[in-house]
Amino acid sequence: MKPNILFINVDQMRYDCLSLLNHPVVETPNIDQLALDGVTFENAYSATPTCVPARAAILTGMRQQSHGRVGYEDKIPWDYEHTLPGELADGGYHTQCVGKMHVYPTRKLCGYHNVVLHDGYMHYNRFKDQTTTNASFDSTDDYINWLRDKAGSHHDLTDLGLDCNASTVARPWHLAEELHPTNWVVTQSIDFLRRRDPSKPFFLKMSFVRPHPPLDPPQVFFDQYIHSDIPDPVVGNWADCEDDDRNGLRPDAKKGIVPKNRLKRAQAAYYALITQIDYQVGRFLDKLQEFGLLHNTVILFASDHGELLGDHHLFAKALPYEGSAKVPFIVSDPGNHLNLKKGTGVSEAVALRDIMPTLLDTAGVQPPASVEGKSVLPLAQGKAVPWRSYIHGEHAYGSDSYHYITNGKEKYIWFSQTGKEQFFDLMKDPKELNSQENNPEYSERLDFWREKLIMELDGREEGYSDGEKLIPGRQPRTYLQEAVHSNRQI
Repeated sequence: MKPNILFINVDQMRYDCLSLLNHPVVETPNIDQLALDGVTFENAYSATPTCVPARAAILTGMRQQSHGRVGYEDKIPWDYEHTLPGELADGGYHTQCVGKMHVYPTRKLCGYHNVVLHDGYMHYNRFKDQTTTNASFDSTDDYINWLRDKAGSHHDLTDLGLDCNASTVARPWHLAEELHPTNWVVTQSIDFLRRRDPSKPFFLKMSFVRPHPPLDPPQVFFDQYIHSDIPDPVVGNWADCEDDDRNGLRPDAKKGIVPKNRLKRAQAAYYALITQIDYQVGRFLDKLQEFGLLHNTVILFASDHGELLGDHHLFAKALPYEGSAKVPFIVSDPGNHLNLKKGTGVSEAVALRDIMPTLLDTAGVQPPASVEGKSVLPLAQGKAVPWRSYIHGEHAYGSDSYHYITNGKEKYIWFSQTGKEQFFDLMKDPKELNSQENNPEYSERLDFWREKLIMELDGREEGYSDGEKLIPGRQPRTYLQEAVHSNRQI
């Protein structure tokens, strides 16, 4: 039988929050074990680093120009002909997702045989004054109904007073740890092991909402970090250090100077949520072993995007800096099915669109022609194979809309509304402390990457490039109409 496939998808986890990578505080022993039983991709990027577009890349294996989602916008139908779970289902796999999907309509299966759903707080299903959606939160979220059955009908996701996107305010979880949504994902995933079709290999997406806010770890994990010597966030010499509008006082601040104690609590809670996930990953690996499945299961661990967590006085995601755009990406093979060079790292630049072809390759399923990512298995096996020379990323983000290009060694950023440029030498400056766009020493490299972006954007419907130069000030769009129409199923 083909190997089972487990895809552990976390939400908003920074690339550097692994003890394996020598993080000064965070402890992740079980994820470290995955890496030791596999290969860590050291330069993995989310091309459009927010939930909706990132998950479209994972689901379809397409570049953002092709799946069409180049910013964050809800309520655009997910009408893709070819999806990762759909292709695996056609290839003989029993497919299941537990946890977050973040698609529209909310309960669309997107190729899975079944979905046990918890997307977190979804605004368009929660707002009481909206009549344009036919799916209420109670009918779309399986976790909240389970929670109310276990803990009482009066419970809700907002009980702690934490905003679903506030990454500067934190407090510990108030109920039993077993009722936390992180534990729930693993509880339901273990139940899938009991109920799966034993005549087929399985594909399970175990999809956590955390460490995405709300920052609500169980007390035991919060205590682990709140008294630790947590390093201050890094601040580049290009960062805005004034915050005259006092944006940092807002609970959902995306930038600004956050009060020191509040910031430390947020950092501690964020790290605590990661360690909680790690313990639950360990819980599930134990169950795989009990079911006799561990050594016949290939595991891929990745996040949809990162979290700035105060770096450069910035918070949340969406922006092109390493804390936001760079993600953890591990392929693990406890049973040695894939002949990986275990315990090693790969420096080539990979992207979320590479997940679909990698897992199809694992299953021996031919990827459809729509897939633009590449299987990373040859890299993980130590083979010298041709690989892309860079990743192009972007995000429609109002006045801060941008495009970036990186190969993991250098990064060029162009802000499309102002024409502002940044350039970072990531080999010498991995924390992006010094922007070198005005340094004559890097003028040739700046020109080189600018030309690459001119080529990437030539012919795009926004009009950002005429093939010879970049054109700032064009209206950003959160999705490309041509791509959305071409992907619509008939």
